[in-house]
Amino acid sequence: MNGADPTPTPPTVRDLGVRARQAARTLRSLDTAQKQAALHRLAQELHAHADQILGANARDVQQAEAAGLPAAMLDRLRLSPAALAALALDVQAVAALPDPVGERTAARTLPSGVRVSQLRVPLGVLGVIYESRPNVTVDVAALALMTGNAVILRGGKETVHTNAALESCIHAALAACGLPAGAVQVIHDPDRERVRDLLRLDDLVDAIIPRGGAGLHRYCVENATVPVIVGGIGVVHVYLDESFTRDPADVQRAAELLVNAKVQKPSACNALDTLLVHRGALPALPAIAGALVREGVDLRADPASLEVLHAAGLPATPAADTDYGQEFLALTASLRTVDSLEEALDFIAAHGNHTDVILTRDDAQARRFVQDVDSAAVMVNASPRFNDGGQLGLGAEVAISTQKLHARGPMGLRELTTTKWVVEGDGHVRA
Repeated sequence: MNGADPTPTPPTVRDLGVRARQAARTLRSLDTAQKQAALHRLAQELHAHADQILGANARDVQQAEAAGLPAAMLDRLRLSPAALAALALDVQAVAALPDPVGERTAARTLPSGVRVSQLRVPLGVLGVIYESRPNVTVDVAALALMTGNAVILRGGKETVHTNAALESCIHAALAACGLPAGAVQVIHDPDRERVRDLLRLDDLVDAIIPRGGAGLHRYCVENATVPVIVGGIGVVHVYLDESFTRDPADVQRAAELLVNAKVQKPSACNALDTLLVHRGALPALPAIAGALVREGVDLRADPASLEVLHAAGLPATPAADTDYGQEFLALTASLRTVDSLEEALDFIAAHGNHTDVILTRDDAQARRFVQDVDSAAVMVNASPRFNDGGQLGLGAEVAISTQKLHARGPMGLRELTTTKWVVEGDGHVRA
């Protein structure tokens, strides 16, 4: 023996869960100022260690490119100096938001004389599983800390170096503020069995939040004994009503909005997938779709819209049935002609649940659309890209939930809390 210390055994997922549960007890008692101080320090650490983080990310991107990772996932993986600076600003923005923990609602005194209220409290311990997206590591850490939750993070194997660098910054901020390292932990083992271990940790973890493709969500739902909050996947529709094409200025607005919806970030879950065009709006389609074509968007069109596009000299291919209900996550969009708002609503009911938009100048049609469409977010004359925690004033987000229990839409601070009843009396007994 050479006297050197043996290599320490990496902690198991259960070890992380025990540490997280212990940390959660400390976090739930923090006041707002303590949580804000931790977030401000985290933002400082991100700035101070930007070179190390970007270097680690460049290594991850290089390895991912060599492994043939799809372009959409590479886009989500890559961090630029501007993106990292924006992450730090997001952390500061979360610190500036109202703290929901400790809010009391439904307060009243009952005929018995006891005083009752509901107190908003942290969920406890979160497990967040995601692919690419190293920004999630920071966003979730910030939201969890601000709401007094501990969190166990499991990023994809493609983010291993970036997440290690980010975790180091997070732990430095926690230590500087006297908070336990168990508040935010990253599972570094790339073996998928570690995901399964986390999904089965129901005695220590209170909720699982997956962020990724349909396969990841399905795997979590099918293998978890911990409650799973499903979201982040789904088809985004924009319905173009005839009334929005009568004014040339509106045609230009529609073109600009659709470019924003599709091109700004094609790999985002709130990017346009399917454009539904009222038959009366077809004459304006070349001007609108032409803007997408100039941005390199591959259009897959039904026979009616295909005829109009080809007559205008615009490239498009016939749409297959599988092009509808398809989340493209790339510069591809499908077009479908409908004869009425009713037909558009039926189509969205069959294929949507994430973000759906109507472009219309008819207030009655707008009201009907908002009432009838059963999706996480519904928009009138606005880009679907607004379905985002930061854009909706929530700060960062953990995910966009497309289910209906507990949370729906972007999950910010309030969605990471729950309530408990508080009953106060003076020796009261139940009659």
